[in-house]
Order: sequence, then C-alpha cells, then structure tokens
Amino acid sequence: MHGPEHHFLVPALLLTSYSLVTGEREALGGRLKRARERAAMVRGGSCGTHGACGAAIGTGIFVSIMTGATPLSGREWRLSNLMTARSLHEIALAGGPRCCKRNTYIAILAAVSFVKEEWGITIPVRRKIACEFSDLNRECRVVECPFYLGGDGEHQDA
Repeated sequence: MHGPEHHFLVPALLLTSYSLVTGEREALGGRLKRARERAAMVRGGSCGTHGACGAAIGTGIFVSIMTGATPLSGREWRLSNLMTARSLHEIALAGGPRCCKRNTYIAILAAVSFVKEEWGITIPVRRKIACEFSDLNRECRVVECPFYLGGDGEHQDA
C-alpha cells in the first residue's frame, strides 16, 4: 500500500510511456536501470521526514534521465528541479496524511502535463483515474481524495 517502491514506479512508468510515444524503445533498458539506482536512494517516509515525497522525486529522476541533467547542468538541472517542485506542490495541495497511491497518480499527471508544456510531447492518460486501494489504506481520505472510487463504482469528483 505504502512504500519506497513507488519512488521507482513513477519514473519507470514515465520512462516507459515516453519511450513508447517517441519510439525510443532501444534506450529504455538503460534508462530504467539508472532510474532504479537513483530511486533506491530515496528513503521510505521521506514525505514526512524530509518534506519531499518520493513520487515527486521520481518525476525529477525521470526528467533528469531524459535531459542528461547533472549537478553542473544548466537548463537540464533547472527542468529536473522544476518538475520535482511542480509534483511536490500538487501533492502538498492534496494534503496529508500520506497516501502513496494518490501521490503517485498526482505526480504522474503533473509530469504528463510538464512533458507536454516543455517538450510538446503528449503522453496519453486514461481520463478518469479511479483508485482501487481505499479499502486497504487506513488513512484514506475517502471522498476528499480526487481518485476515490465510491461504493457504487462511480468515480467521485473532488
């Protein structure tokens, strides 16, 4: 339900989707390997102890890999940090307590928007994302979550 696997899940999904859309499939294996190594450095619980959700950091990992950003880069460094900041902002607006599923959805949607704005690339997204994990999450905010799937099978608009 919760855990650091989400820190890799976000960049893995984004790298895979980006590769499929752009046709850059041959580079995917190496990119995923780098993403896994970087995501492994983001500790579980960072959202509460460091003020930086790993799902948001995962979006920065995605952008840094795609741009080749390093600590000494210019535009690439800027884009990676802007991506993480946007994801963190959107996640923070959703409020606590943490929910790795909700934060993963939010981070991915923020990255999809960012990729369209910055690179002009459209990554398709299913329009209504409905979480199927609320029964497993003791801290689920239920109808306050934009992805909550109500008991009648209908997506609740937040």
